[in-house]
Amino acid sequence: MKPTERPSPAPAIKAAATGPGKTSAAFQKGIAALAQYIAREGASTPVPRGHSETITVDGETEPMVVKLGVWVSNTRARRDKLTADQRNALAELGVEWA
Repeated sequence: MKPTERPSPAPAIKAAATGPGKTSAAFQKGIAALAQYIAREGASTPVPRGHSETITVDGETEPMVVKLGVWVSNTRARRDKLTADQRNALAELGVEWA
C-alpha cells in the first residue's frame, strides 16, 4: 500500500506567491501613478475612488493601468502596515495621512 500524499495547504502557497517583493513592486507602481496624478492635477485635488491612471513602467513595452483611486483607498486603510520608507514616499508627495 502506498500512503496518500497530501497537497500543501493553500494559505502557504498564497503567502509565497504574494511575498514582500510583489507587494513592494505594487506599491512602487502606485507611487508612480500618484506622482503622475499630482503633477497633472495638483496635490490638493483628491483622487476619486474610480480613477485609473496609465503609467509607463521601465522595462515594459506597454503602458499599464493602475486603479489609483482604489490603491489610495486601500493604502490609507492599511497605513499602519506601511514601512517607514513607504510612509516617507507618500509624505514626500504631500499625502497628509501618511
